[in-house]
Amino acid sequence: MAEHIFERLARERGITVEEMRAIISARIEKGWNDQDPVKREQWRKIPCVGEIPTPDEWLRYSVEHLKEDCGEESLRWYLYN
Repeated sequence: MAEHIFERLARERGITVEEMRAIISARIEKGWNDQDPVKREQWRKIPCVGEIPTPDEWLRYSVEHLKEDCGEESLRWYLYN
């Protein structure tokens, strides 16, 4: 089974997956509430079930846009690095 990117990021930083998710959540919240309306609007484009995107919703949105902008090959580095 492939390692989830949050597991890999946590392992590389020597922290738990829960801590990694908390860091990502804090960054999402910071962007969601940014004083700059342009930046705030970018964050609010992320589809989410609740009031603010979860780390998984952010990741899904980011991967979809990376595929659209750069092609699926741009995601292959993760598998080999």
